[in-house]
Amino acid sequence: MLYGSSPAAIATRFSALSQAFITDGPAERADRARRSLLAGIAANEPATLNAVAAAVQRGAPLVSRAVDALVRSGLVAREADPDNRRRLALRLTPEGQAILSSAPKAGTGLETKLSRLAPSELRAIERGIEILERAAGL
Repeated sequence: MLYGSSPAAIATRFSALSQAFITDGPAERADRARRSLLAGIAANEPATLNAVAAAVQRGAPLVSRAVDALVRSGLVAREADPDNRRRLALRLTPEGQAILSSAPKAGTGLETKLSRLAPSELRAIERGIEILERAAGL
């Protein structure tokens, strides 16, 4: 049914359709996880491992391994906390700050699919997005 569908039916169709268009692959998930950790460190600098784990709502062992990888890749610096030598302080390196301040990488799947549409179809989709944004209060 093209017109006259109930809000529930439209919501169901929209959810199914959005899953087909928005693919969240391993690269996008890894980028989002890395950004989350970097943001957790930045918000708590000099951050402790426990503070970062609380900020990203993950367990300390998982966060510890992830921070180790960020340190090896040069995005995070680990140094002794001047107030407590047994505790390590985490800080973003300039490279880590640059990644956090840059725009997230977007998957190209949706862009590729949209590039196949006619300009009039893109305008119709843009109008639909404007309506959805208004409905969401954005």
